Amino acid sequence: MILRFLNWQGVAGVAATICLAALLAVQVLQTRHWRDSSADFEKLYREEQANLAMTIADARAAADLARAADHANVTRVAAEQRAITERTNDDYEARLAAARATAERLRLSTPAAADPGARGATSVPGLPDRAGSAAQGTGEDRLPHSDALTATEQAIQLDELIKWVRAQAKVDNNAPAATNR
Repeated sequence: MILRFLNWQGVAGVAATICLAALLAVQVLQTRHWRDSSADFEKLYREEQANLAMTIADARAAADLARAADHANVTRVAAEQRAITERTNDDYEARLAAARATAERLRLSTPAAADPGARGATSVPGLPDRAGSAAQGTGEDRLPHSDALTATEQAIQLDELIKWVRAQAKVDNNAPAATNR
């Protein structure tokens, strides 16, 4: 009975069955391989997504820290500049007051120095003052008191402005370097 199947059609059927079984085995092995590979790729994908989320969170945290550091730096610089401005303004006002007091003292003492006879007991009528006389000026080749005071005030103003600009230029606008932790 088995010999009946050993003809050419039987052998072809057995060979086809063996080939189909071999192809099925290869297909099963490939399916397992790709299923395992797919699981590995899915695992890698999930790890990459987690890493991406971590990177985004780190970048946002770093940006928040940078914003906070920038705000602290702006506050520090503004406070330094405000202190310089107040200090310069106080110095300016003090110097102006001193210059005005000196000018007033000189103005009051100039007529007495210009007219030495004014201290005596007798009253003698004097000559009328000419424009540009000693009563208006402090002396020859000098400015009148009011002009001298204006020039002094402007010189003080320019001097204090120069000091203010130099002090403002020394303020470091950059945040101090972060130390390694």
